[in-house]
Amino acid sequence: MKDILLDLKSNGYKITPQRRAVVNALLKYEHFATAQQLLEDVKESNPDISLDTVYRILSLLIRLDKVHKIDMKNSEGAAFELIKEGHHHHLICLDCGNTECIEICPINKEIVDLLDNSSFEMSGHTFEIYGRCKKCVQKI
Repeated sequence: MKDILLDLKSNGYKITPQRRAVVNALLKYEHFATAQQLLEDVKESNPDISLDTVYRILSLLIRLDKVHKIDMKNSEGAAFELIKEGHHHHLICLDCGNTECIEICPINKEIVDLLDNSSFEMSGHTFEIYGRCKKCVQKI
């Protein structure tokens, strides 16, 4: 957590109790949390915090490359993952929402070469594979 707070401070942002609480809440989750789940966790220590404030803090952490936003393509909307180590992508079940990290990246030499020869400078990318997990396939 100290690294995230130091990054906030070094980028000119104040370490507010709400920001600290959202970072602490994210640290509780092994992988992902929705904004609503984070709000419920943060309300324990900051009862006046709103969902809008949680989303603003998450947006800031995304811009600082501390949080990854994952479009769940279901009623939950998006999930948020603290970037702890390394670059990875996700497999997402459209039925139950189960999400698994995959350690491969589809960015290959051809794409890198294409970017090197274009006027476009990539700052990042996301890659999610949507489908059904084994449990959900067996239910059909």
